[in-house]
Amino acid sequence: MDALRKLVTSCCGVGIALCALSGAASADGYEIYEAPPPPADEGRKFTWSFNIAGTSDYVFRGISQSSGDPALQGGADVGYGIFYAGVWASKVDFDGAPPANAEVDWYGGIKPTWNSPLGEMNIDLGVIYYSYPGANPAPNANPNYWEFKAAYDWSVLHPSLTTGSRVYYSPEYFAETGPVWTLETFGAWTMPKVAIFTPVLDGTLGWQKGDKNDGYFVNVNGTDDEYYYWNVGLALGVENLTFDFRYWDTNINGDAANICATPALCDGRFVFAVKLAVP
Repeated sequence: MDALRKLVTSCCGVGIALCALSGAASADGYEIYEAPPPPADEGRKFTWSFNIAGTSDYVFRGISQSSGDPALQGGADVGYGIFYAGVWASKVDFDGAPPANAEVDWYGGIKPTWNSPLGEMNIDLGVIYYSYPGANPAPNANPNYWEFKAAYDWSVLHPSLTTGSRVYYSPEYFAETGPVWTLETFGAWTMPKVAIFTPVLDGTLGWQKGDKNDGYFVNVNGTDDEYYYWNVGLALGVENLTFDFRYWDTNINGDAANICATPALCDGRFVFAVKLAVP
């Protein structure tokens, strides 16, 4: 019996010693048999932000919305989980057609993330309402309109390289010109930091298609109901500030109809903008 008691006592002592050694090894970072616990689920979060910007010319899809003049802009955004909503406003000037002084856009949607084998993809499914308070349009030329949006961005080749596409559809486009599709593809390269600035080189190629039978056309004889636009630029970010230098152009080549109030609004142009975002 004494021999059995001594054997049990010895085994217990060895077990305690092994446990102690195991705990020490785990604390020293050498434990490889157990995976670390998963991070705690923080759940959905409420987010908010405000922004204000000044631009030398408000250009939308290659066309000046401020008659080539500077414009003050600003907006606010809120989010909860994958849901988001916001409002954005800018000064506008269409050379009197329609006689609007401001644009206010309301939007909302969802932004889920897909962790694909080739990298994280951010998806954006939303709706946008473009409004022009105070505008007094001609009959059957209401500038206010809705658009539905489906977009994604993806960093496949390298974390600093982002590509993506956006598709917009409006059942009744600006000035009641019927259904219109807009497709954009873009690329961005976040370059190494230079002094206090983080440079981002990016560009966008866009295409828009309507129906001339509904009054959508982009030249003076009304034979074309589609056009291309593009931009390329350099953005310099420092803390909450972004300085943007960009060139815009279209293939409309000076001809204009209801897409541009005057041909000059469709010409190529350099645009400078500065934006402050909080937080």
